[in-house]
Amino acid sequence: MRLVLIESPFAGDVARNERYARAALLDCLRRGEAPFAMHLLYPQALDDDVPSQRAMGIEAGLAWGAKAEATVVYEDLGRSPGMLLGIARAEAEGRPVEYRSLPGWK
Repeated sequence: MRLVLIESPFAGDVARNERYARAALLDCLRRGEAPFAMHLLYPQALDDDVPSQRAMGIEAGLAWGAKAEATVVYEDLGRSPGMLLGIARAEAEGRPVEYRSLPGWK
């Protein structure tokens, strides 16, 4: 299985964005990929509203992402500042960036 780092929105409408991220995870799994969505995992231990904790979670996720074979950007709900940071990091590290949409989310 190909390791992929998922980028999708989190802040704002968190409940909707979590549903979207879970749909992105399922989409990756159905493609035969092994996805990681840091924004679903780390907020369970860190407070996304505390800047230092948010930064810690982002850095931890991007460190894991350095091992990924691709960064996959699900963009039906737009691109958040955190997503743009993830895309920039992937490009700087030479990791392929793929853009995807999910049916019914536009």
